[in-house]
Amino acid sequence: MSTKPDVTLVDDLADDAVTPYLPPTGKAPLLPFYDVLSTVTGVRRRHARLVGLAGIRAGDRVLDLGCGTGNVAQLVARTIPDAVVTGLDPDLPALRRAARKARRARVPLTFVRGYGQAVPLPDASVDHVVSSLALHHVPDADRAATAAEVARVLRPGGRVTILDFGGGAHGGRSAVRAHAPRFGPAVADRVRANQDDGLVRLLAGAGLVDAREVARGRLAGAEITYVGARKA
Repeated sequence: MSTKPDVTLVDDLADDAVTPYLPPTGKAPLLPFYDVLSTVTGVRRRHARLVGLAGIRAGDRVLDLGCGTGNVAQLVARTIPDAVVTGLDPDLPALRRAARKARRARVPLTFVRGYGQAVPLPDASVDHVVSSLALHHVPDADRAATAAEVARVLRPGGRVTILDFGGGAHGGRSAVRAHAPRFGPAVADRVRANQDDGLVRLLAGAGLVDAREVARGRLAGAEITYVGARKA
């Protein structure tokens, strides 16, 4: 007889610990359309490339930072044997949707409500951190703290692989133009912070080594970058 997968949703945030955040779709009412939009715009293909570049190994403990509706977390759990995957996001409706999808797909996953600047995981407890199109949602004041948390939860030798808008020299300008009308100047500024190797500098500033752009591409006409680093 088949058994149900072990899918867990943890929400230990106190009411006074919930701070404003940008939902996966930019606006909460659009959440039901997020997965359809991800497929139509080609985000799913970029997720596959992210996981391929990450080089996650069988049995690794993986944190999907800013997991949204759980697409990357589910991809890792489905394709990497015995991977133990946790998805972290502040958006409770997105996490509930992620948990429902994981149960339907019979994929064991843990989802935790929380923020990148205060990851509720122990020191050196993760082999790999992945993050897809989430860092440009993090407010300027929390970017350095988020990178520091990535470094804290990684074990020595552990790696982080990030996909986001931006890129090398002059990269990300089209992404800035694309985000300004939809999400306003604050998010456009966060995208701008990613360009000119901003994500590389962010990870290096947290003490991670070998921080570099490992690939680049385009998504809906905007430049995207894949950046990796490791903990010494």
